[in-house]
Amino acid sequence: MIPRSPLVLLAGMMCDGRLFKHMPHHIYLPITGHHTIEAIATDVLQNAPETFALGGLSMGGIVAMEVIRQAPDRVTRLALMDTNCEAENDRVKASRGPQIERALANGLQNVMRDEMKPNYLANGPNKPEVLDLCMDMAMSLGPDVFAAQSRALRDRQDQKKTLKNWHKPTLILCGEDDRLCPLHRHTLMVELISLAKLTVVRSAGHLPPLERPEVTRTAIEDWLH
Repeated sequence: MIPRSPLVLLAGMMCDGRLFKHMPHHIYLPITGHHTIEAIATDVLQNAPETFALGGLSMGGIVAMEVIRQAPDRVTRLALMDTNCEAENDRVKASRGPQIERALANGLQNVMRDEMKPNYLANGPNKPEVLDLCMDMAMSLGPDVFAAQSRALRDRQDQKKTLKNWHKPTLILCGEDDRLCPLHRHTLMVELISLAKLTVVRSAGHLPPLERPEVTRTAIEDWLH
């Protein structure tokens, strides 16, 4: 039996390793140290095992796509969760500057509360608990990380060509009620990747690992095996 590659997981914007606290055994690598997706991906590769399975959610998925663009031979399989393979659209890009200014002027909590957290989750019994965790993760990382990650997302490259050239087992997973990265973004990725499987998590929004941890964990375990 061939040993399974270690699993590396990359979290979404303003999230830390607690996002994956219910997931299978993994290596969590932060994506907080640079202001371009390319530099963040290079940093991931410098800190990851020689070969590994790679999963990323939201911004973590965007970084994961750049990782396989830079070093496809090092990644054995890929999981892209609640993410987007296209460049930032003009409407969102225009909103980044004012958000960064507010966050750096002691307004990070307000930005997260008013503009980001309302879009994260589906309605469910654990929504207040998950929202509190999201705020705690964001405030722990702080406004400088918010600014760097916002700039990286704003200036990111389209990765559709990268996905067309990727031919390894891939899980595409999204919450049924994800408003930030809706289902059509994930069906596009399934169409681009030859060995992709789509899993839609019911009663979940943008953060299925916290909203529906059992379903998400099972999907990841099936993909790993």
